[in-house]
Amino acid sequence: MPRRAPAKKRIILPDAIYDSETVARIINKVMLNGKKTTAERIVYQALEIMEQREKKEPLSVLKQAVRNATPLLEVKPRRVGGATYQVPVEVRAGRDTALAIRWLLKAARARTGKSMAEKLATELFDASKGQGAAVKKREDTHKMAEANRAFAHYRW
Repeated sequence: MPRRAPAKKRIILPDAIYDSETVARIINKVMLNGKKTTAERIVYQALEIMEQREKKEPLSVLKQAVRNATPLLEVKPRRVGGATYQVPVEVRAGRDTALAIRWLLKAARARTGKSMAEKLATELFDASKGQGAAVKKREDTHKMAEANRAFAHYRW
């Protein structure tokens, strides 16, 4: 048991333009070395690119992309009698969107393209259609959890 009190949940204020907490979380994850203005510019440009390409509301495309990349199950290692089992567990409420955003950004950074805004827009667009590396990561995680379903009784 930790001796200190549990960490308090920080409240993330919604972003200025779209008034969305999801966009604010993405901006914070894109940010490197405290350069929030640069991160905001990247995310807003990506949303603009998505709006021009798709001719849809960019916030709805973004939310659909996050929803498609959000995992329901994951595996956690559990040590029982000298053996380590991958035990499938349900993903907690706050962790699921955090994982989805993390996977989307990692996939966008891994893409080849001109600018980060274009790579992010393309990844979000693909994820909203149920394609892309982030959605594949979610499916792989679900497959791993399904394959290890026999160890579900080790859940704690």
